[in-house]
Amino acid sequence: MNSMKKRITAALTAGILAAALAAPAQASATAEPIRISSYKGSTLEVGERSGLMIGPSGAEYTVTSSAPDIVAVEQVLTFWVAVAKAEGSAEITAVNSVGGRGTVTLAVGSAASIAPTDSDSENNASQTTTSNMDIRQEMIQLINQTRRENGVAELPVNDALMSAAQTIADKRYSWHHTQEECEAAVEFGYLNGFGTNLTVFTSVATEDTAQRAVDNWINSPGHFQTMIDPKGDCLGVGVAEIGTVTYCYMFIGIPNSVTPYG
Repeated sequence: MNSMKKRITAALTAGILAAALAAPAQASATAEPIRISSYKGSTLEVGERSGLMIGPSGAEYTVTSSAPDIVAVEQVLTFWVAVAKAEGSAEITAVNSVGGRGTVTLAVGSAASIAPTDSDSENNASQTTTSNMDIRQEMIQLINQTRRENGVAELPVNDALMSAAQTIADKRYSWHHTQEECEAAVEFGYLNGFGTNLTVFTSVATEDTAQRAVDNWINSPGHFQTMIDPKGDCLGVGVAEIGTVTYCYMFIGIPNSVTPYG
């Protein structure tokens, strides 16, 4: 009898010890670090709005600002947006339900130098409306979701590639212009090589533009391979909606490679 009690006690003790040792490892695995960045960069002008790119995708986040009077944060549908209120700086923090945490510091300067002076400026500004920003954020999430589902790492947003991709999308190309793509990337400060995807389609008001663009790339073998390229280390997308026609563009940055027109 005593021998049986000893065996039971030993088994219980071993089970409790194993659970105690496993719990911290499990918590550590689920509390994955959070990536957070502003697609318009770390410096904003007073009055500007910038989408916040937060990853890994597929999770719910709570986002706060250390100085809401300088940079406020707003949730638009399923996305988060930073709103520059006054000059200064603020730390933006994103947390999830399992203890993951990420921060980015945004600085705000004067808005005097960005007032539009003509109709062309107003047309260009229309490309960075909240609607455009939401589509681009959703595209980033869908691309990263596709990568994750296919066993490759999600990609952080690169501000230079975001700007370059939007520049190319605004040109309304229906085929690739390699030299201009390279020159746009270099102009905004990205000096490595990259992979590119382009899709153009006629859209309707009720259509999910981001989903349509990513689905087009998934259904095209060459575009799909570019989207899930394991050599990629960063990402940028652009969207231009002209009437009923939508132009979507994607850069996948590839380190240790060069642009032929750099």
